[in-house]
Amino acid sequence: MELAYYSDYAVRLVNSEEPKRGKDALTSVEAVRDLFGTNKEAARRATDADVTRFRSVRARLRAVFEAADAGDETLAVNLLNSLLLEFPVSPQISGHNFRDDDGRPLWHMHLADHPSNATAGYAAIAAMGLAFHLTEHGVDRLGLCEAAPCRNAYLDTSTNRSRRYCSDRCATRANVAAYRARKRLEADRSETTGHAADSAQRASASGER
Repeated sequence: MELAYYSDYAVRLVNSEEPKRGKDALTSVEAVRDLFGTNKEAARRATDADVTRFRSVRARLRAVFEAADAGDETLAVNLLNSLLLEFPVSPQISGHNFRDDDGRPLWHMHLADHPSNATAGYAAIAAMGLAFHLTEHGVDRLGLCEAAPCRNAYLDTSTNRSRRYCSDRCATRANVAAYRARKRLEADRSETTGHAADSAQRASASGER
């Protein structure tokens, strides 16, 4: 499993809440377990106590994205470093479940966590994955969706660093909103121009009399 894969853990956790909409999907131990995806063994360690702990880690991860989105590289790195120090991992070479044509393992890097609870394990791999993405691609590749009121986190993997939205749906919504705003502005300008022309015409007619 490539280290880049783990960065998605951070995005999934951050996006379990939509603060601007007052929505929070992280309300039960089942919701916590869902965040682990296919890692069922790690998910089984989750208990009711992890709901509160996961929310705390989520707030800290969102702060990393907010700092990056605001262009404050130093703050983003410092916040992420504090998570890495608190939730360490042990990189290991692994070859499980992968075989080449000769039946030999396909070796790859794996992050082995040794957590005291499910939150510690998840936080460790999420922070490490995000750190790998940040150092490999740059702080400006961590973003928050510009389609208000969304503000979901995303990782920009575009070739020209042009991503601004968390999904195609948000991009479409933002484009439609921008189009409608332009049309309203054009209509307002047209109406203002019409009123000005009418006033000028009345003033001209009055002067001729």
